[in-house]
Amino acid sequence: MTTTTLAPTTATTAPPLPVAAARTHGPLRKASDVAVLSARNLVHISREPFQLSDVTLQPVLFTLLFVYVFGAGVVLPGGASYKDFAVPGMLVFNLVTSTVGTGVGLSLDVNTGVIDRFRTLPMWRAGVLVARSVTDLFTAVICAGIVAATGFAIGWSPDGGVGRAIAAFALVLFFGYAVSWGCACLGLASKGVETAQALGLLVLFPVVFMSNALVPTQRMTPWLRDVTTWNPVSAVTAAARQLLGNPNPSASIHAWPMEHPVWAAVLWSIGLLAVFAPTATVLYRRRAAE
Repeated sequence: MTTTTLAPTTATTAPPLPVAAARTHGPLRKASDVAVLSARNLVHISREPFQLSDVTLQPVLFTLLFVYVFGAGVVLPGGASYKDFAVPGMLVFNLVTSTVGTGVGLSLDVNTGVIDRFRTLPMWRAGVLVARSVTDLFTAVICAGIVAATGFAIGWSPDGGVGRAIAAFALVLFFGYAVSWGCACLGLASKGVETAQALGLLVLFPVVFMSNALVPTQRMTPWLRDVTTWNPVSAVTAAARQLLGNPNPSASIHAWPMEHPVWAAVLWSIGLLAVFAPTATVLYRRRAAE
Protein backbone atom coordinates (compact mmCIF):
# COMPACT_ATOMS: atom_id res chain seq x y z
CA MET A 1 0.00 0.00 0.00
CA THR A 2 1.46 3.30 -1.02
CA THR A 3 0.66 6.63 0.46
CA THR A 4 0.62 9.86 -1.43
CA THR A 5 1.71 13.01 0.30
CA LEU A 6 -0.16 16.10 -0.84
CA ALA A 7 1.82 19.31 -1.10
CA PRO A 8 0.46 22.06 1.10
CA THR A 9 -1.49 24.61 -0.84
CA THR A 10 -0.48 28.24 -0.70
CA ALA A 11 -3.19 30.46 0.74
CA THR A 12 -4.18 33.33 -1.50
CA THR A 13 -4.96 36.73 -0.09
CA ALA A 14 -7.64 39.01 -1.42
CA PRO A 15 -6.46 42.23 -3.01
CA PRO A 16 -6.73 45.19 -0.64
CA LEU A 17 -9.36 47.86 -1.11
CA PRO A 18 -8.11 51.02 -2.83
CA VAL A 19 -7.65 52.95 0.40
CA ALA A 20 -4.11 54.04 -0.42
CA ALA A 21 -5.25 55.63 -3.67
CA ALA A 22 -7.85 57.65 -1.78
CA ARG A 23 -5.26 58.84 0.72
CA THR A 24 -2.84 60.02 -1.95
CA HIS A 25 -5.35 62.30 -3.67
CA GLY A 26 -3.95 65.71 -4.46
CA PRO A 27 -5.94 68.96 -4.50
CA LEU A 28 -6.97 68.57 -8.14
CA ARG A 29 -8.16 65.00 -7.64
CA LYS A 30 -10.10 66.04 -4.53
CA ALA A 31 -11.72 68.85 -6.47
CA SER A 32 -12.62 66.37 -9.21
CA ASP A 33 -14.23 64.03 -6.68
CA VAL A 34 -16.24 66.89 -5.21
CA ALA A 35 -17.36 67.98 -8.69
CA VAL A 36 -18.53 64.46 -9.59
CA LEU A 37 -20.41 64.01 -6.32
CA SER A 38 -21.96 67.48 -6.60
CA ALA A 39 -23.14 66.63 -10.12
CA ARG A 40 -24.69 63.46 -8.69
CA ASN A 41 -26.64 65.52 -6.16
CA LEU A 42 -27.83 67.90 -8.87
CA VAL A 43 -28.99 64.97 -11.01
CA HIS A 44 -31.10 63.75 -8.10
CA ILE A 45 -32.65 67.20 -7.80
CA SER A 46 -33.38 67.36 -11.55
CA ARG A 47 -35.20 64.03 -11.33
CA GLU A 48 -37.24 65.20 -8.34
CA PRO A 49 -37.55 69.01 -8.61
CA PHE A 50 -39.95 69.22 -5.67
CA GLN A 51 -36.87 68.78 -3.45
CA LEU A 52 -36.23 72.47 -4.14
CA SER A 53 -39.59 73.57 -2.74
CA ASP A 54 -37.89 74.85 0.42
CA VAL A 55 -35.75 77.25 -1.63
CA THR A 56 -38.24 78.15 -4.38
CA LEU A 57 -41.84 78.07 -3.11
CA GLN A 58 -41.21 78.58 0.60
CA PRO A 59 -39.39 81.94 0.24
CA VAL A 60 -42.24 83.41 -1.80
CA LEU A 61 -44.96 82.14 0.54
CA PHE A 62 -43.19 83.14 3.75
CA THR A 63 -42.23 86.59 2.48
CA LEU A 64 -45.76 87.41 1.38
CA LEU A 65 -47.23 85.91 4.53
CA PHE A 66 -45.12 87.86 6.99
CA VAL A 67 -45.17 91.14 5.08
CA TYR A 68 -48.91 91.32 4.42
CA VAL A 69 -50.37 89.38 7.36
CA PHE A 70 -48.05 89.96 10.32
CA GLY A 71 -46.58 93.20 9.02
CA ALA A 72 -49.89 94.99 9.51
CA GLY A 73 -49.53 94.63 13.29
CA VAL A 74 -45.85 95.57 13.61
CA VAL A 75 -44.98 99.21 14.29
CA LEU A 76 -41.36 100.16 13.64
CA PRO A 77 -39.57 103.07 15.33
CA GLY A 78 -39.84 106.25 13.27
CA GLY A 79 -42.59 104.78 11.11
CA ALA A 80 -40.18 102.89 8.88
CA SER A 81 -41.52 100.57 6.18
CA TYR A 82 -42.04 96.99 7.36
CA LYS A 83 -41.29 95.72 3.83
CA ASP A 84 -37.79 97.19 3.94
CA PHE A 85 -37.37 95.82 7.46
CA ALA A 86 -38.72 92.34 6.74
CA VAL A 87 -37.02 91.35 3.48
CA PRO A 88 -33.47 91.14 4.95
CA GLY A 89 -34.96 89.16 7.83
CA MET A 90 -36.75 86.82 5.42
CA LEU A 91 -33.49 86.35 3.54
CA VAL A 92 -31.81 85.05 6.70
CA PHE A 93 -34.95 83.16 7.80
CA ASN A 94 -35.27 81.19 4.56
CA LEU A 95 -31.58 80.47 4.12
CA VAL A 96 -31.24 79.15 7.68
CA THR A 97 -34.36 76.96 7.64
CA SER A 98 -33.51 75.53 4.20
CA THR A 99 -30.28 74.04 5.61
CA VAL A 100 -32.39 71.22 7.02
CA GLY A 101 -32.06 69.70 3.55
CA THR A 102 -28.35 69.10 4.18
CA GLY A 103 -29.10 66.83 7.11
CA VAL A 104 -31.90 65.06 5.26
CA GLY A 105 -29.71 64.39 2.22
CA LEU A 106 -26.82 62.99 4.25
CA SER A 107 -29.14 60.89 6.40
CA LEU A 108 -30.67 59.45 3.24
CA ASP A 109 -27.26 58.50 1.84
CA VAL A 110 -26.10 56.93 5.08
CA ASN A 111 -29.24 54.95 5.79
CA THR A 112 -29.83 53.64 2.25
CA GLY A 113 -26.38 52.07 1.85
CA VAL A 114 -24.99 54.55 -0.68
CA ILE A 115 -22.05 55.34 1.59
CA ASP A 116 -21.08 51.65 1.59
CA ARG A 117 -20.66 51.82 -2.18
CA PHE A 118 -18.57 54.97 -1.93
CA ARG A 119 -16.20 53.19 0.49
CA THR A 120 -15.19 50.74 -2.25
CA LEU A 121 -14.20 53.53 -4.64
CA PRO A 122 -10.77 55.20 -4.79
CA MET A 123 -12.14 58.59 -3.86
CA TRP A 124 -11.59 61.26 -1.23
CA ARG A 125 -13.59 60.15 1.77
CA ALA A 126 -14.59 63.65 2.91
CA GLY A 127 -15.69 64.47 -0.63
CA VAL A 128 -19.21 63.29 0.16
CA LEU A 129 -19.59 65.94 2.87
CA VAL A 130 -17.96 68.72 0.87
CA ALA A 131 -20.04 67.92 -2.22
CA ARG A 132 -23.24 68.02 -0.19
CA SER A 133 -22.28 71.43 1.23
CA VAL A 134 -21.40 72.74 -2.24
CA THR A 135 -24.72 71.55 -3.66
CA ASP A 136 -26.64 73.16 -0.83
CA LEU A 137 -24.70 76.39 -1.28
CA PHE A 138 -25.83 76.40 -4.91
CA THR A 139 -29.46 75.96 -3.87
CA ALA A 140 -28.99 78.67 -1.23
CA VAL A 141 -27.98 81.10 -3.99
CA ILE A 142 -31.25 80.25 -5.75
CA CYS A 143 -33.15 80.85 -2.50
CA ALA A 144 -31.48 84.24 -1.99
CA GLY A 145 -32.32 85.26 -5.54
CA ILE A 146 -35.97 84.31 -5.11
CA VAL A 147 -36.25 86.24 -1.83
CA ALA A 148 -34.73 89.30 -3.51
CA ALA A 149 -37.02 88.97 -6.54
CA THR A 150 -40.07 88.65 -4.29
CA GLY A 151 -38.92 91.69 -2.33
CA PHE A 152 -38.52 93.77 -5.49
CA ALA A 153 -41.99 92.66 -6.62
CA ILE A 154 -43.63 93.99 -3.44
CA GLY A 155 -41.71 97.28 -3.38
CA TRP A 156 -38.56 96.54 -1.37
CA SER A 157 -35.32 98.20 -2.39
CA PRO A 158 -31.79 98.22 -0.95
CA ASP A 159 -30.38 101.70 -0.33
CA GLY A 160 -26.77 100.90 0.48
CA GLY A 161 -25.36 100.61 -3.03
CA VAL A 162 -24.51 97.64 -5.23
CA GLY A 163 -21.23 96.78 -3.53
CA ARG A 164 -22.74 96.73 -0.04
CA ALA A 165 -25.71 94.72 -1.30
CA ILE A 166 -23.37 92.07 -2.72
CA ALA A 167 -21.52 92.01 0.62
CA ALA A 168 -24.81 91.54 2.48
CA PHE A 169 -25.86 88.57 0.35
CA ALA A 170 -22.37 87.04 0.56
CA LEU A 171 -22.39 87.36 4.35
CA VAL A 172 -25.81 85.73 4.70
CA LEU A 173 -24.80 82.91 2.34
CA PHE A 174 -21.62 82.33 4.34
CA PHE A 175 -23.65 82.08 7.53
CA GLY A 176 -26.10 79.69 5.90
CA TYR A 177 -23.17 77.57 4.70
CA ALA A 178 -21.84 77.37 8.27
CA VAL A 179 -25.25 76.39 9.63
CA SER A 180 -25.58 73.68 6.97
CA TRP A 181 -22.61 71.89 8.54
CA GLY A 182 -24.50 71.86 11.82
CA CYS A 183 -27.46 70.26 10.07
CA ALA A 184 -25.02 67.77 8.54
CA CYS A 185 -24.10 66.73 12.08
CA LEU A 186 -27.77 66.22 12.92
CA GLY A 187 -28.32 64.16 9.78
CA LEU A 188 -25.30 61.95 10.43
CA ALA A 189 -26.31 61.43 14.07
CA SER A 190 -29.90 60.51 13.14
CA LYS A 191 -31.07 56.97 12.52
CA GLY A 192 -33.56 57.95 9.84
CA VAL A 193 -34.53 60.68 7.40
CA GLU A 194 -37.66 61.64 9.34
CA THR A 195 -35.63 62.03 12.51
CA ALA A 196 -33.08 64.24 10.74
CA GLN A 197 -35.80 66.53 9.40
CA ALA A 198 -37.62 66.71 12.73
CA LEU A 199 -34.44 67.49 14.67
CA GLY A 200 -33.40 70.15 12.17
CA LEU A 201 -36.71 71.98 12.37
CA LEU A 202 -36.85 71.56 16.14
CA VAL A 203 -33.48 73.28 16.52
CA LEU A 204 -33.68 75.93 13.79
CA PHE A 205 -37.22 77.27 14.11
CA PRO A 206 -36.83 78.49 17.73
CA VAL A 207 -33.50 80.06 16.79
CA VAL A 208 -34.89 82.07 13.86
CA PHE A 209 -38.10 83.08 15.65
CA MET A 210 -36.22 84.19 18.79
CA SER A 211 -34.33 86.81 16.81
CA ASN A 212 -34.83 90.21 15.23
CA ALA A 213 -35.50 88.69 11.80
CA LEU A 214 -39.26 89.30 11.92
CA VAL A 215 -39.92 91.85 14.68
CA PRO A 216 -37.97 94.51 16.58
CA THR A 217 -36.74 93.23 19.92
CA GLN A 218 -36.68 96.43 22.00
CA ARG A 219 -40.07 95.78 23.65
CA MET A 220 -39.38 92.16 24.58
CA THR A 221 -38.96 91.16 28.21
CA PRO A 222 -35.38 91.77 29.39
CA TRP A 223 -34.27 88.12 29.48
CA LEU A 224 -35.73 87.39 26.05
CA ARG A 225 -34.21 90.56 24.62
CA ASP A 226 -30.80 89.46 25.89
CA VAL A 227 -31.24 86.08 24.22
CA THR A 228 -32.20 87.64 20.89
CA THR A 229 -29.36 90.16 21.12
CA TRP A 230 -26.73 87.41 21.33
CA ASN A 231 -28.50 85.12 18.88
CA PRO A 232 -26.27 84.67 15.80
CA VAL A 233 -29.33 85.00 13.56
CA SER A 234 -29.94 88.47 15.01
CA ALA A 235 -26.35 89.50 14.30
CA VAL A 236 -26.51 88.33 10.69
CA THR A 237 -29.90 89.97 10.15
CA ALA A 238 -28.72 93.27 11.63
CA ALA A 239 -25.60 93.11 9.46
CA ALA A 240 -27.69 92.51 6.33
CA ARG A 241 -29.95 95.46 7.16
CA GLN A 242 -26.98 97.71 7.81
CA LEU A 243 -25.25 96.78 4.55
CA LEU A 244 -28.47 97.01 2.53
CA GLY A 245 -29.35 100.39 4.03
CA ASN A 246 -32.69 99.10 5.36
CA PRO A 247 -34.30 99.97 8.73
CA ASN A 248 -32.30 98.42 11.57
CA PRO A 249 -33.87 99.18 14.97
CA SER A 250 -31.43 96.80 16.68
CA ALA A 251 -28.67 99.39 16.16
CA SER A 252 -30.04 101.27 19.19
CA ILE A 253 -29.38 98.30 21.52
CA HIS A 254 -26.22 98.83 23.55
CA ALA A 255 -24.61 95.42 23.07
CA TRP A 256 -21.51 94.53 21.07
CA PRO A 257 -23.25 92.25 18.50
CA MET A 258 -25.79 94.95 17.66
CA GLU A 259 -23.25 97.78 17.62
CA HIS A 260 -20.87 95.80 15.37
CA PRO A 261 -23.22 93.38 13.55
CA VAL A 262 -20.97 92.75 10.53
CA TRP A 263 -18.03 91.66 12.67
CA ALA A 264 -20.34 89.64 14.91
CA ALA A 265 -21.85 87.86 11.89
CA VAL A 266 -18.42 87.01 10.47
CA LEU A 267 -17.16 85.70 13.81
CA TRP A 268 -20.31 83.63 14.39
CA SER A 269 -20.02 82.10 10.92
CA ILE A 270 -16.34 81.23 11.33
CA GLY A 271 -16.97 79.81 14.80
CA LEU A 272 -19.88 77.63 13.70
CA LEU A 273 -17.92 76.36 10.72
CA ALA A 274 -14.85 75.62 12.86
CA VAL A 275 -16.97 73.55 15.27
CA PHE A 276 -19.40 71.75 12.97
CA ALA A 277 -17.18 70.88 9.98
CA PRO A 278 -14.71 68.73 12.00
CA THR A 279 -17.60 67.25 14.01
CA ALA A 280 -19.43 66.25 10.84
CA THR A 281 -16.24 64.64 9.50
CA VAL A 282 -15.87 62.53 12.65
CA LEU A 283 -19.54 61.50 12.61
CA TYR A 284 -19.30 60.59 8.93
CA ARG A 285 -16.28 58.35 9.51
CA ARG A 286 -18.07 56.59 12.35
CA ARG A 287 -21.22 56.01 10.32
CA ALA A 288 -19.21 54.85 7.30
CA ALA A 289 -17.33 52.34 9.48
CA GLU A 290 -20.51 50.74 10.88
